Amino acid sequence: MPYFCAMISMVQLTPDDAELLADIGGVSLLQSHGHSAPAHIMQAYVDKSFSVDACKAELEDSAHIFYGAFYNGVPAGYFKIQYNVPHEAVPLQPVTKLQRLYVLNEFLGLQLGHALMQKTIELSKDAGEKGMWLNVWKENSRAIRFYQKKGFETVGESLFVLTETHANPNWVMLLKY
Repeated sequence: MPYFCAMISMVQLTPDDAELLADIGGVSLLQSHGHSAPAHIMQAYVDKSFSVDACKAELEDSAHIFYGAFYNGVPAGYFKIQYNVPHEAVPLQPVTKLQRLYVLNEFLGLQLGHALMQKTIELSKDAGEKGMWLNVWKENSRAIRFYQKKGFETVGESLFVLTETHANPNWVMLLKY
């Protein structure tokens, strides 16, 4: 069942939304992880991963499912999931990978993260998946608490590679349905 609120709306993003995704993706990543590496490394990663062309390519790939969250019509966050993505620490098949779930800082505390998470779970269950896994930076205590409250458990570790010389340690977390 979709999650609706008078002020929150969600829309599946398409290749026409590449500029929007580039803007909100780069800003939200820097807000949540900007201090996880030297500024020049983070900016290089954002420039590469959140260029309009990179975002358009991701949005054109049918394996990537993106939804944008809007608060009173203003872009406020988004998620990206992929179905049937195994991980060595995850004993379920098929299982969804929650690759990104971000809410811009000015919209924190408005239940947008909850709405986005509800939608990811709904889509995953509707696709016949048995659970959802994600990577979360070990120092992102706010996100870790959020996922734990949603029922995710730590099942392993991974590295999030920013450059050939810098990677951030992550937890692998799993939610079973």
